[in-house]
Amino acid sequence: MSRRERRASPSLRASKTSSNGSRLVNPAALYETAFAQFQAGKLLEAMRCCQDALAVDPNHSDAMHLMGLLSLRMGQNGQAIDWFARAIKLAPKSDYVSSLGSALRKAGRLEDALKAFDKAVSLQPDNAQYWKDLGAVLAELDRPDDAILSLRHALQLSPEYVDAANLCGLLLCRRNRFAEALELFDISVKANPGQAEALHMRALVLQNLGRLEEAAADGLRSQMLDPANFETHNNLGWVLHRLGRHEQALACFDRALSLRPDYVLALKNKADLLADGLRFEEAMACHERVQTIAPSDPITIWNMALIHMVTGNFEAGWLGREIRWKTGLGIAHPDFAQPQWSGDDCIRGKTILIFADEGLGDAFQFARYVPMVAELGAKVILAVQDPASSLLSRLAGVTECIPRSTAASASFDLHCSMSSLPLAFKTTLRTIPADVPYLPSPLPARQAEWERRLGPHDRLRVGLVWSGNPGHSNDRNRSVPLQLLTRLLDIDAQFVSLQKDVRESDRDVLAGLDIVDTTESLADFDDTAGLLSCLDVVVTVDTSVAHLAGGLGRPVWILLPYRPDYRWLLGRTDSPWYPTARLFRQNEARDYGWVIDQVRHELAAEAAAFRGAPCVSLRFGG
Repeated sequence: MSRRERRASPSLRASKTSSNGSRLVNPAALYETAFAQFQAGKLLEAMRCCQDALAVDPNHSDAMHLMGLLSLRMGQNGQAIDWFARAIKLAPKSDYVSSLGSALRKAGRLEDALKAFDKAVSLQPDNAQYWKDLGAVLAELDRPDDAILSLRHALQLSPEYVDAANLCGLLLCRRNRFAEALELFDISVKANPGQAEALHMRALVLQNLGRLEEAAADGLRSQMLDPANFETHNNLGWVLHRLGRHEQALACFDRALSLRPDYVLALKNKADLLADGLRFEEAMACHERVQTIAPSDPITIWNMALIHMVTGNFEAGWLGREIRWKTGLGIAHPDFAQPQWSGDDCIRGKTILIFADEGLGDAFQFARYVPMVAELGAKVILAVQDPASSLLSRLAGVTECIPRSTAASASFDLHCSMSSLPLAFKTTLRTIPADVPYLPSPLPARQAEWERRLGPHDRLRVGLVWSGNPGHSNDRNRSVPLQLLTRLLDIDAQFVSLQKDVRESDRDVLAGLDIVDTTESLADFDDTAGLLSCLDVVVTVDTSVAHLAGGLGRPVWILLPYRPDYRWLLGRTDSPWYPTARLFRQNEARDYGWVIDQVRHELAAEAAAFRGAPCVSLRFGG
């Protein structure tokens, strides 16, 4: 009979007979019976056998250990800890010490659990589970780097240890080490292709690596394996949304919400999807539902403000946008000791710091308010981004222009961020201060240098900007591949790139085109302003150059995604912010082809008009 068979047949070993025929109880056999019953889930029977074994042999450490395991299974952590401690006192075996660590961890005594697992791995350093358990406690103690080392040690000992791979992958995700995390979840999925959680986590990693098609494939498999997991439905919906598969994404969010109606993240994601489809009333309903669950959620307040703004309700929109400091979407609110000016207090004779709190485009858009502040009798210190400082330092009413990074050390009485100025002046759709140009005139020397470089002005001069900040949250919708703009290049015009940073994917395309490349010549926005003054029209996506051109009163054609940024409103071809702007909007999400065709048609007409009347410049606005 094999050892396994003997262990499975405790009756053969439950007793022995002495030489005189009397029956004696065997504690080892009782323990084996107890262990078999424990494995079979017969906890009370197992406990009685252990108690019988200990009645015969009070120092039977294995029986004490099993009593601890039984207590742990029954949720009696305190008793489990006592049993394990008694067993260790008799025989400090590694499995006893590991079990004590598990009981201490369940009891919330993490530092004591850490000591126990440290002891276990020192007693048996080739045991992968002990290293995994040590890593788990280190993770709970917020020591992720140490935890990752322990878990990697477990995986060296057992390369297909799924639990260790999953936990290590999760910790790497939290450290934004997604490529390393992917290797771990690959191990888990390979070892167990039907494990929904590993597929779900790998989908999240692929999502963060920008490999959205693969993320969707894993998400769909995880969804099929575990259709009751609301998080899987939500995360898959997020990926499908980014892939432009909006109906499928909406179905995922709805499924997540059917499983958990108060799931805030799914409500927010659904609202974002609906807003991208210009279904603003439905999106607002989702946001309002979130507010019943999490009334102070800053992202929801922010997104509601954007809907108010894009639909023309500036009064509610400006107020809601003040939550931006708490969203984590932009820079942190400067920690000034001086009070913030909200537009109500008299500032005559006071020094006010105006701080550029968002992007460069926002700074150019809201620079129109700076002279208005000065007209109220205040001395204005302007703190802006370095590339814009030379240009904006010449704004009317600016006493001093300083780097944004030094704003906290400036001497002033009050402060106001540039993006809060419209609220301070109670701007509505009808009261936008839209006289252009309001930005300072380009420096004559820079303008003259650009005229020299561009040569004879015998054709329409067209500036091009096709992409913005790649880190912008909406970059995937607002930037255009340069290849798409080549449709314009057969027009008889001189094309000039104002693209400051050319992406790797566009460099080879640009090198092969008949476009004046100014990439290396635009040191700051004074350079860009000088170049703009020499052009007849600028065709640009929604980026800082659009606002710079508009603020300078230059003709600017702005290519907009299907869901535009709040400042461009809806359904208009003009802008109340920039009288010299024309707006070209997508009629379908992510379809810039139609937009480029419209621009090409209009640009060809402008080029023909220029050739027909070469003495008449299309430039206007100063």
